[in-house]
Amino acid sequence: MKKTIYLVLPLLFISMLFAGCGSGTSENAADKNAAAQKLVVALKPDKNPDQMLAEREALKKFLEGKLGRPVEVVIPLSGAVINEGFTNGTIDLGYLSANDLINAKDAELLLVGELNGKTTYKSYWLALKDKPYNSVEDLKGKPIAFASRTSTSGFVIPLWDLRRKELISDKNDPEEFFGKGNVFYGTGYVSAVERVLSGDSEAAAVSYYVLDENKHLSEEQRAKLKKVTEQGDVPTHIIAIRKTVSAPDREDIKKALLALNEAANSELRDKVFTSKLVEADQEAHLKPLKEALSVVPK
Repeated sequence: MKKTIYLVLPLLFISMLFAGCGSGTSENAADKNAAAQKLVVALKPDKNPDQMLAEREALKKFLEGKLGRPVEVVIPLSGAVINEGFTNGTIDLGYLSANDLINAKDAELLLVGELNGKTTYKSYWLALKDKPYNSVEDLKGKPIAFASRTSTSGFVIPLWDLRRKELISDKNDPEEFFGKGNVFYGTGYVSAVERVLSGDSEAAAVSYYVLDENKHLSEEQRAKLKKVTEQGDVPTHIIAIRKTVSAPDREDIKKALLALNEAANSELRDKVFTSKLVEADQEAHLKPLKEALSVVPK
């Protein structure tokens, strides 16, 4: 029985794919016929959906050309869905936050992003330019939006910063500071920022590049926003691989992804993965986040 390796699951077919996951014996058969395997890669939904659909198709074509096998790239609803796919064998590769990887039982680090020569970056609180906010303290009692409940830069690090500044107690409840009913959790950076742009929230916690780089928002949207404050460091996003993927397949996939760093492919790389891809030690990369989680539990 041949095993199908899934790279990314389309939103409309997640349930069907999960229901049809393969067995351990099929994995052994797949190792004997790697050229026929389909690779399944999952991208976390942290951008405009239409933009991600175009990126998905471009990444699929690129990887199929490099690996010589079918590739499917899909966009599950959350990092938690990707981790479930790692566990049941329906996802092989996933683009995740550091927090998502810590929560993953059946995946490990393959590559990480490098931004300006570093594998860490800052988390921002964003607000409309005409708002009088200049620090997180100014947001007391105001409605705000976190990127998601699992986002590293859009929730965990901002929450850790509130604890560090003694603005919330060891209950780790952001409503202690922002007020009951004033905390919204999105499904990614864009969903949180859209709350600010619409006036439903006064500020949003996101990664720095949502404002500083032209990859998630339009120029018009970015022009309306400002940085209120920053916190971090935040480990860069991770390309994680299912632990049971064979060593030969793992090396082929890594080599294909690193080819995105070549000048001819860097535009696609930056659209999908934001930055240069590099190898890194998993424990060293996750250390800043684990230190934050020692104060703010997962």
